[in-house]
Amino acid sequence: MRLSLAALSFLALSQLAGCTSSQSDQKDSPATGGLSASAATKSSTTPATPASEATPAPDSSETKSSSTGRTGDPTLDSLTFAPEGALLPKHRILAYYGNPHSKKMGVLGKYPKEDMLRRLDQEIKNWEKADSAKLPILPALHLVATSAQGAPGKDGGYRLRMSDKTIKKIIKWGDEHKAIVFLDIQRGHAPLGPEMEYMKKYLKLPFVHLGIDPEFSMVTGAKPGTKIGSYDAADVNQAVKFLSQIVKENNLPPKILVVHRFTQGMIKNYKNIKLDPNVQIVMDMDGWGPPVLKKDSYKAYIQKEPVQYTGFKLFYENDFRKPGSRIMTPAEVMALTPKPLYIQYQ
Repeated sequence: MRLSLAALSFLALSQLAGCTSSQSDQKDSPATGGLSASAATKSSTTPATPASEATPAPDSSETKSSSTGRTGDPTLDSLTFAPEGALLPKHRILAYYGNPHSKKMGVLGKYPKEDMLRRLDQEIKNWEKADSAKLPILPALHLVATSAQGAPGKDGGYRLRMSDKTIKKIIKWGDEHKAIVFLDIQRGHAPLGPEMEYMKKYLKLPFVHLGIDPEFSMVTGAKPGTKIGSYDAADVNQAVKFLSQIVKENNLPPKILVVHRFTQGMIKNYKNIKLDPNVQIVMDMDGWGPPVLKKDSYKAYIQKEPVQYTGFKLFYENDFRKPGSRIMTPAEVMALTPKPLYIQYQ
């Protein structure tokens, strides 16, 4: 029986642990507090459900920024990977998502580094075999660099920033593997501007890009995980302007901005999103469920309300959660219109 978008009426997330502080100078210790991450959706046209996530353990390190073209950090300035020019639409990007401190948050943290990278390379081969157009595929590591939290923290931000140490580790993995890196922001109650500013040092690197997640943008003041959040076009434009300025100031190739979406309300006033030659916007269908539901979601919220480029997310575990369900094949995903140029596995 064909499932409609209305077939899925509950947002299902695994329990997330909160934290006692949302700043990057925390001591390494198990996260405390709790985030009840189940909430009934309000729409009768709810698309595929988002992934189960688990809060990564906090870590500790200082972060020093520089306003110059170089990062001012010898560890970062010694990296060599530097893709030239705009990556889209000349490439397809295949990303592994997650956080190295959490096995439940995604494949990026589920396996040891070498095993994870081997699996990424194998997945790329699967896509290469399925693509008759033979579009070059770039590997990517998509790090949840600011994670939504169930406890407010000292500043009431309901988010945990990953430390300099953690972010540098993933960036180094990317440099070694010739993979681009995405730093993803789940802002909670914190303003988007300072969260992006925290990433600025890393975004000066030519192979580091940005992701923003409306699901955890709690404009209503609700606790992350209890309701689905949202971004307005003005917020997306703020991120575009921020990235464009970095590109211009540092003579970089265009940056990519990934915006996650799996419901109508997550992105408001999409027609007001402004394109910028220095930033390539990807609207990523970020829901899990059976193939028919995922395809319906893509058609309803990505194809129907396009911005520039499109993405599609696949789940090694959650796409199997409903009886008889399965993960979509590369050929099935590429049969979508438009063909997604950003593919993410969690």
